[in-house]
Amino acid sequence: MRTRVIGLLSASVALLADQATKMVVVGNASVLARGIEVFPGFDLVFFRNDGVTFGMLAGFPWWGLTLLALCICCGLFLLLLRTQSQLEAIAYGAIIGGALGNILDRVRFRAVTDFLDFHIGDLHWPAFNLADVFVVGGVAILLLPPILRSNRHA
Repeated sequence: MRTRVIGLLSASVALLADQATKMVVVGNASVLARGIEVFPGFDLVFFRNDGVTFGMLAGFPWWGLTLLALCICCGLFLLLLRTQSQLEAIAYGAIIGGALGNILDRVRFRAVTDFLDFHIGDLHWPAFNLADVFVVGGVAILLLPPILRSNRHA
């Protein structure tokens, strides 16, 4: 029971943090469209991505990506309900919350709001958002312990 609460709390934090930052970005879209340098190599920008990671599947119907993400969230929710590991519950929650944040964007804007832009000179990593950070962080939390265990036994 406690792991479920931890997982749901993790999902809530991820979703709320993502939506709060996106609200600020959308509210300042006209300024951020040109980009604001925070420090060399990192800018805040306003960008709408109708695809998925790195712009893959751009132009794919928004509702298709939304349904796919919802199905994945349902599967992850089942895993969250079954896990006894608090760490896994946090990871599943982070992934679910991040995915739900991007789903809300797709439903409202037919695209995801991205705003974190890392670069070296003119070479830019694709812009992303906090939802993406929570999804990648959650996946890393799930993958790292088995990798570390296998390296210890090698």
